[in-house]
Amino acid sequence: MIIAITCTVAIVVIVFVLGVRPKDIPPPEPVSPFAHLDERKASIYENLRDLQFEYRLGKLSDDDYQATKKDLQKELAKVLGEVDRIKSGLPAVTAAAAAAPVAPAAPPSQPDGLTCPHCNAKFEKPLKFCGECGKPMQVAL
Repeated sequence: MIIAITCTVAIVVIVFVLGVRPKDIPPPEPVSPFAHLDERKASIYENLRDLQFEYRLGKLSDDDYQATKKDLQKELAKVLGEVDRIKSGLPAVTAAAAAAPVAPAAPPSQPDGLTCPHCNAKFEKPLKFCGECGKPMQVAL
């Protein structure tokens, strides 16, 4: 009886495994080019915190602390330089957005309390302060 149940479960598992098609499996998420650098940077920061803690407890001499700290800072500088190098090689979305021409917003001819004179946000009822930029809705005279 137990052998029959085991065989049935094994057959169901084999049919299920063979029935899953590669196109049914979702694609893997893309790996960030910064993932390993972010992990290394976090590790260095953690080492610096641990080093400072050990120094404050008196477990390290001043010379050892300064030498180790300097080595970790050099390594951190290399990692941050690599991050900057990779970022400069990628197309910068923010630079393209910043380079796009922005049309100047025309201020309303008279303040009505419904349109912000600073950011031109429109509201249904008159307000003292803009709900978007937080500046006063009425121009100070």
